[in-house]
Amino acid sequence: MNQQSTSAASLAAATPTDRDRYVDFLRVFSIGVVVLGHWLMAVVEVRPGGVRVGNVLAEAPAAHYLTWLLQVMPLFFFVGGFAHATGVRSVAARGGGYADFVRARVDRLLRPTAVFLAVWTVLAVGLELTGHQDGVGRIASRTIVQPLWFIGVYLGVMALAPLMYRWHVRHGAAVPVVLFAAAVGVDAARFGLGLDALGALNLAFVWLAVHQLGFRYADGALTRRVAAVMAVAGLLCVLALTVVTGLYPVSMVGLPGARVSNMSPPTVALAAHAVWLVGLAVLLRAPMSRWLQDRRVWTVVVGANGVVMTTFLWHLTALFAGHAVLVAGDLPVPATGSGGWWLSRPLWIVLLALVTAALVSLFRGAEGLRRAAVTGGGAASLAGLAAAGTCLGILGIALTGLDGVLAGRSITMFAIPMTATGGLALTATGWLLLRYGALLR
Repeated sequence: MNQQSTSAASLAAATPTDRDRYVDFLRVFSIGVVVLGHWLMAVVEVRPGGVRVGNVLAEAPAAHYLTWLLQVMPLFFFVGGFAHATGVRSVAARGGGYADFVRARVDRLLRPTAVFLAVWTVLAVGLELTGHQDGVGRIASRTIVQPLWFIGVYLGVMALAPLMYRWHVRHGAAVPVVLFAAAVGVDAARFGLGLDALGALNLAFVWLAVHQLGFRYADGALTRRVAAVMAVAGLLCVLALTVVTGLYPVSMVGLPGARVSNMSPPTVALAAHAVWLVGLAVLLRAPMSRWLQDRRVWTVVVGANGVVMTTFLWHLTALFAGHAVLVAGDLPVPATGSGGWWLSRPLWIVLLALVTAALVSLFRGAEGLRRAAVTGGGAASLAGLAAAGTCLGILGIALTGLDGVLAGRSITMFAIPMTATGGLALTATGWLLLRYGALLR
């Protein structure tokens, strides 16, 4: 831990004066809020019919409005747009191409993800072989990989980043406007004409639109005046779409048994939420940037950035470990959503944070390791195909879960049957092609 702190202090001291520290903060903040939200909202309950995962928001409808602040995943895609804009320009300045851009970024993201999947695949197979695939173990092996949808979608957005950046340079604000308009069209077809299958298109339209806002921020186009308009207009749209008309749920996260989820797939309501949230973030940039000049604060942000993905990957493992202890020990737990339950949350969060810190300490090496991928360019078409493979593979794993790996439990994804084994194979194949595809020339 001391070595990590020293490294963070050294990196903080060496920070270039022109670095946008606020972007680094937003990356840590967005993942931190996601982690905290999962720890607060997700509950494992023992019912007469067995163990199930619930959501405290289902017991407290008034708390749905909290998701307007807690649903910060759009900020990560916004920050990704900024990072990819600078990355595309940097690769081009070095004379690199599309394959170089995609290879380095996919490799950086998949290394910690591969370690996580390897450990949990072994655990899931062990549970299946020993006949203990029930209770918390079964729920965990299915649910633990669900947040990987974010990594799968982010891989797809990242693979499209060079193309989208060229469109940004040529057409500017027209690109996110067209993408948001396309999302409106998808929802109209989905809810107005009953074409539910089209909803998946908004995984691309909504998140790419938010990503484009990151490009505009990188170019200085999101001024305070523009940000203020975005914040006010976006929030008014959210209010109109949810509270006033009731067309969409108030909650910006999916709830068990809900007829419609704003997140899966993303809806126009979530797009409007992203617009107001990004606008608010830009408005807060000046005071937050001054705060981040403090050496101690900035050192913490630098250190957290070094383990942010490992924390995201393993925080649900800590959650299920905590619930497994409660269930196995038959320990008394206050009723979900009760006063006693809320009073116990600070201690619960501290305990989960300690477990997560231990897991991060154990597995953070995969995120910090900087192995150089094979260089020398490579065909852009092959790199694009390989990146698409990793995207679809990770999405397949997230949707299928790791329970029933040996039994071949499958789901239908984009009209294609997918198993967890198939998702793992597709991810591994795409990753290997990216790393070593240049050797096939």
